[in-house]
Formats: sequence, structure tokens, C-alpha cells
Amino acid sequence: MHLPNQIAVVTGATSGIGKAIAALFYAEGASVVLIGTQEEKAKAALEEMAPLKKTESQKLLFKLLDVADTSAVEQAFSAIYQELGQVDILVNSAGITRDNFLFRISEEDWDRVLAVNLKAVFNTCRQVYRPMMKKRKGKIINISSVIGLTGNAGQANYAASKAGMIALTKSLALELARKNVCVNAIAPGFIQTQMTEVLPDEIKKGILAKIPFERYGTPEEVARLALFLASDASNYITGQVINVDGGMVML
Repeated sequence: MHLPNQIAVVTGATSGIGKAIAALFYAEGASVVLIGTQEEKAKAALEEMAPLKKTESQKLLFKLLDVADTSAVEQAFSAIYQELGQVDILVNSAGITRDNFLFRISEEDWDRVLAVNLKAVFNTCRQVYRPMMKKRKGKIINISSVIGLTGNAGQANYAASKAGMIALTKSLALELARKNVCVNAIAPGFIQTQMTEVLPDEIKKGILAKIPFERYGTPEEVARLALFLASDASNYITGQVINVDGGMVML
């Protein structure tokens, strides 16, 4: 086990990349708190993950939470600390898209994407900041996107939110390095999730043509990198943005 006796909080954990990360962390010995907004998906995820339990002391919990709601996040994390005592690992994987060309993006769609994808990271990181500093140990992993590095037509709101997440990651890494807390970002490319399944076939073909591996990635491939960054094997790595994209973006 790579994460024995660790306590991890994973947002966006009821589907896609977040779910894969939560499952792998649980399989590697961590207690995991899944955070999401859909109870039915959460119930299915908890049932699916239950057999992965490695020790009797492990806990697997779900918190129904809109991570863009600052007050609700404060209350949820207060409850988590009361129940579990600490948070060793925070993974920010919650994210949405509301794609359109800039002149067609409504103010509501702009604000909501920035709130869920970026403000939420501010909200959750604030809750672990002081406890991790006091303990002089912790791992924060933010799931950004290659779109935050390259931009993309029709995704100005999404690209801005993911680029903001990268800048926040680097700034937080500088603030917390002296306290031995590692803060890194993962930038997935096109991963097989519900978000990519709805794309038209023509767009999918165009995307695949840009990927040297000529296939989409899987949530599990992203999760394995998250496991490395959450484990002691990465204790000298901070402020980094690591792509998981099949070679799509080479900087």
C-alpha cells in the first residue's frame, strides 16, 4: 500500500477522473472522502469502491457539496476534521464545461465555470492550508487541463478557469514549500469520460489526429499519476504541471 493511514479528500469524486482517483487511493490504504453533487452517483461509487478496502481502520465517506459555495465548504471541512481528525491529501477534480464562442457565452455560464473550476479550488485549499502548515506535511493535487496551457476555441471560460488553477497551484506551492507541503497540478488531455463521450464523431476524429498515441487516455491513467504525487515518492516535487495527454501538448 502506498497511502497507509492517510486521509484524502477528493472533489468531483462520483464520476470520471475524480472517481478513479478516489478508488485508487482507497485501494492503496487511504481513508477517502468523496465530494460531489449527485447522491445517486455517489451511492453507486461507494458500492463499487467498498470491496477495495485494505484495512479495518479505513473509512469511505461521501459529502454532498457544491464546492463553489464558500460557506458550505467551510462547514463540510469542519465536519471532516471532526470525524477524521486530519486531511493529508486534497485532490481538486471537480469541473464543468459550458462551451461556446466568447460572444455567445452568457455571464451566468462564465461565472459558473469559473466558480466550479477555480473558486472551488480556492475554497478547499483554504480549509487545509493552516492544518497542513501546522503538521508540516501534506499533498494538494489540482486537476487542470491541457486546455489551460494551450487555450481552445469555444472554451474561453473553461480555458481561463484551468489556466487560473495552474497559476494558483504555483503560487500556493511557493507559499507552502517552507512547511514541506507539496502542491502540484495534473493537466489531462482528452480522457474517456462522460464529458468527451458527448462530442460529435467529427470532433473526436479531429482530436485523435492531434494525439501521437492515437487514442484517448483513461481516468485510471490520470489516477496513477495522482497516486504518485500523493505518495512519499514525490516529496521533492512541488509547483509542477504534469501533462497526461498521450503527447498531445509538448512544451
